[in-house]
Amino acid sequence: MSYFAIKTLLSALIIALISEIARRSPGFAALVASLPLVSILGMVWLWRDTSDTSKIANHSEATFWYVLPSMPMFLVLPWLLRSGWGFWPSLVAGSALTIALYFLLLWLAPRFNLPL
Repeated sequence: MSYFAIKTLLSALIIALISEIARRSPGFAALVASLPLVSILGMVWLWRDTSDTSKIANHSEATFWYVLPSMPMFLVLPWLLRSGWGFWPSLVAGSALTIALYFLLLWLAPRFNLPL
């Protein structure tokens, strides 16, 4: 099996595992999902492909900054759901907020010399 297929299957397995855990225990699934497993896998694959510590350091630092705009979605989504919004409109609104915050980050980053 090709290296790309192995990476794809392992990454997909993590997502499928989290969704299965969530059916039994949403809180525990949230804990597993909040772990930086995807970032760690990305760094492992990047290390295996390049062995370049500078790229990994840059990737790790940029990941920190890109995580910040996504965090409000995890507060807005449950608030909208509890306010009577349907799942899909809530998900779209939370995603739109995240996209807007990403653009704000991209606009602010050069002004504050953030390494993206």
